[in-house]
Amino acid sequence: MSNVPVAVVTGSNKGIGLAIVRALCKQFPGDVYLTSRDPGRGQAAVAQLQQEGLRPLFHQLDIDDLQSIRALRDFLKEKYGGLDVLVNNAGIAFKVHDTTPFAVQAEVTLKTNFFGTRNVCTELLPLMKPYGRVVNVSSMVSSSALGGCSQELQQKFRSDTITEDELVQLMTKFVEDTKKSVHQKEGWPNTAYGVSKIGVTVLSRIQARLLNEQRKGDHILLNACCPGWVRTDMAGPKATKSPDEGAETPVYLALLPSSADAPHGQFVSNKTVRPW
Repeated sequence: MSNVPVAVVTGSNKGIGLAIVRALCKQFPGDVYLTSRDPGRGQAAVAQLQQEGLRPLFHQLDIDDLQSIRALRDFLKEKYGGLDVLVNNAGIAFKVHDTTPFAVQAEVTLKTNFFGTRNVCTELLPLMKPYGRVVNVSSMVSSSALGGCSQELQQKFRSDTITEDELVQLMTKFVEDTKKSVHQKEGWPNTAYGVSKIGVTVLSRIQARLLNEQRKGDHILLNACCPGWVRTDMAGPKATKSPDEGAETPVYLALLPSSADAPHGQFVSNKTVRPW
């Protein structure tokens, strides 16, 4: 078993994920795993970074596939005895003018962005070593979407006692409500991506609370963050930040020094804690 520290970035064959891997290869004192659903694209991204003189490693990971997540879990456990840095970056978004029915967009978006991310956390958080760092890439859209929710939903999503099961029920209800075309009547905003990222931010708050209750002495820090508006396939060419600039806040959180006890359970943008 290797004593080398290890970092994993999900969905990292392009865009912000690739930029996070690039930065970690330069700054993290250990092995950095670039992951992607498609091994061909993943290997091509690894080759691209190797040409820049960096040395990422590759492991297949499809966060929509529980078997794929568990294969990565078993690999990390066997080879490294755990995990030091986890960046949950994998996510999808439909384009604004996409004609796919909204209920389908809701189901597909939540499946990956919320439920897939949650499955990765369920399988990999128990592997986090003392002083581990977990970064869940959310979005400022989660804040604006929260503002578009009914007062009742806002209260639930801001609650300091909401459980993971209750959050899962709410995310499931959103998908069901869209299928019945009653989501707005039920107090939801008209954005599947926004609701999926509310889920990621609230999940992060819950997970941080559980770490405090169950593993306080391990000094693990877990946060959600917004990378900003970044020029990627997802956001398009008009966005204000380059992928490397978008990677700055996630990388800052991934590399918080072992002496740090904060931020933890926060929503961070431009390296600054934002109110939720």
